[in-house]
Amino acid sequence: MGRMHASVYSALPNADLVAVVDHREEKYEEFGVHGFASLSELFDNAEVDAIDICLPTYLHKDATIAGAGAGKHVFCEKPMALDLGQADEMIKACDNAGVRLMIGHCIRFWPEYAYLKNLVDSGQFGRLRSINLTRYGEYPHWSSENWLGDESKSGGGALDMHIHDTDFALYLFGKPDTVYSRGTVDGRGVSQIFTTMTFGDAVAHLEGGWNLPVHTPFKMAFRAIFDHGAAIMDGGPLTIYSDREHVVPAFEKMEAAGGGNISDLGGYYHELAYFVDCITSDRPFTITTPRTSRDSLEMTLEEIRQVKERV
Repeated sequence: MGRMHASVYSALPNADLVAVVDHREEKYEEFGVHGFASLSELFDNAEVDAIDICLPTYLHKDATIAGAGAGKHVFCEKPMALDLGQADEMIKACDNAGVRLMIGHCIRFWPEYAYLKNLVDSGQFGRLRSINLTRYGEYPHWSSENWLGDESKSGGGALDMHIHDTDFALYLFGKPDTVYSRGTVDGRGVSQIFTTMTFGDAVAHLEGGWNLPVHTPFKMAFRAIFDHGAAIMDGGPLTIYSDREHVVPAFEKMEAAGGGNISDLGGYYHELAYFVDCITSDRPFTITTPRTSRDSLEMTLEEIRQVKERV
């Protein structure tokens, strides 16, 4: 993810990638910028206005607090933290320091998902009645020192991957009236999860997991059904259906930097462009905020609790 983000900053017209922090020296050389072995060394560099934290989840809190203490704006990858106490400390530290904090819930910026959000808000096809959100694949074995496999560091598959769809469901509907979760627990935590949420008479069903065999293709998909139409992205391009016609919206694809399971840089580009634009123009975050990120963390932790309670 650090490579993805570095590629975006290098492409943005109003941002400069000035340094990389990593204990592996080859990471500095890859981007031709200053390299530091620790955050404390980075903070002595006056060129740095903001930091982008792509560290393992269990390190998010300390790095965010350190960045805020040094007067730097903070972008931090999702999930925000391992628990709500850590999330609250991050928010408080940034508020006290007068710096901005944004958590990387990139699906809110993914072009197909953003298009769906606009359909919901516009009411073009009436109310959104139901949605299926799907996200699964093989276990992400590429994590540094296999930290994702340690639930105490990553929170397991539900917190690391499924939280994307939990966050998007809350983005579409707000707080649910009911939540019911079941799933599979193994040595890496909750590795597969099925959740049903109700919002009045609307329903969202979420499936996520990383306990599939090696080489299983990664899949993210949705099927949204409105009063008078449907939006489906499932193994093909997003297609909008109505009684009169079907439309396939066009989205520009941007080649990713490699690694992970996503080949399109677009969602990350729009997300980080938004972060930089809001900071440079002193506009508030509205698409995603520290509070909405905390809410998504809280909901996902509740889903995990329910799964473990019912195993």
